[in-house]
Amino acid sequence: MANVVVVGAQWGDEGKGKIVDWLSERADVIARFQGGHNAGHTLVIGEKVFKLSLLPSGIVRGGKLSVIGNGVVLDPWHLVTEIEKLRGQGVEITPENLMIAENAPLILPLHGELDRAREGQASVAKIGTTGRGIGPAYEDKVGRRAIRVADLADDATLELRVDRLLVHHDALRRGLGMEPIDRADLLAKLREIAPQVLPYAAPVWKVLTDARRAGKRILFEGAQGALLDIDFGTYPYVTSSNVIAGQAATGTGLGPNSIGFVLGIVKAYTTRVGEGPFPAELHDEDGQRLGERGHEFGTVTGRKRRCGWFDAVLVRQTCATSGVSGIALTKLDVLDGFRTLKICVGYDLDGKRLDHLPIAADQQARCTPIYEEMEGWSESTAGARSWNDLPGAAIKYVRRIEELIQCPVALLSTSPERDDTILVTDPFAD
Repeated sequence: MANVVVVGAQWGDEGKGKIVDWLSERADVIARFQGGHNAGHTLVIGEKVFKLSLLPSGIVRGGKLSVIGNGVVLDPWHLVTEIEKLRGQGVEITPENLMIAENAPLILPLHGELDRAREGQASVAKIGTTGRGIGPAYEDKVGRRAIRVADLADDATLELRVDRLLVHHDALRRGLGMEPIDRADLLAKLREIAPQVLPYAAPVWKVLTDARRAGKRILFEGAQGALLDIDFGTYPYVTSSNVIAGQAATGTGLGPNSIGFVLGIVKAYTTRVGEGPFPAELHDEDGQRLGERGHEFGTVTGRKRRCGWFDAVLVRQTCATSGVSGIALTKLDVLDGFRTLKICVGYDLDGKRLDHLPIAADQQARCTPIYEEMEGWSESTAGARSWNDLPGAAIKYVRRIEELIQCPVALLSTSPERDDTILVTDPFAD
């Protein structure tokens, strides 16, 4: 059976949590492969609402193995807090159903402090980070000075890693007018948290390799969206990791030949949190209506999301860079009641029509959307579970999106509820 990678194909917040949870019923292992606790997933299961930001979405479903791969930067204090919160909601979490890569780098308090200090500099344009230390933690990873999960198990190694780290960070902090790091306090905090994290540590690459050889189905879960990818996103207003599907292999240690189907999660309109270009953004009543009906506030930060019409140019682009096999179209019900809908089908850049978003920041800022109008529908699509439940105009809208992004719809989501999903193609099928 095919292993499936789930990626957001816009700027995040596409509804990945529900789709991953829905697919996890068919999976044996759910693996998180990048990001940190800066992206949230909201799951609605019956009467319970679960809000996750670090743990894989499959953790709320019994009988599954959830793993956090080496591509994730791990805040151990947040991990413990999130585990305890879910346990309080009746979710069982043990080293038997949750494993963390031994080589996953840690997010430390100093990373968040540095993140917030940089973002708070009045003379520097804000990127719009969550201030949780994800970027600085990735910097230390590639700078070969990170403290990794396995380092918590050996005190001598831990001290060496801390000393190497502080040489770099104390110099940075002096330049920002910050106090030096209290070495003894940091070591004490790490020694205290270590026994709560180490039981979950495992060679995730081997665990996943063995699972694959045993014929188990693996679901790879990404965070954020492809337009926030460090290489292919709207740089510098991006996250600090690769978000596209290829990272599933690098971020877990399982080779690219293990990926069978790439599912891109796509909202039926477009949203973005934070700074950066957004050609199809709306500043009128339609944009306000999309935000209110879609409850567009960030799961982690609570920040209001910017809203706009569906941008087929961007989604076609992300489907290409992630090798998307099919999309899961979410929040179609938010468009109920609009008399007219618009889809961005190209950009005007200084009088020239473009079929992709240019990489240069100044050109991105000058791109204006070229729209195609479609008839809306007055009927409700909320809760639809088959094509027969959808208005004809809604089906036309979905089919037009398929044509424009050059990728088929595999699933269609019509509410936050798990079962309100129309399955067109089973991603786990051979």
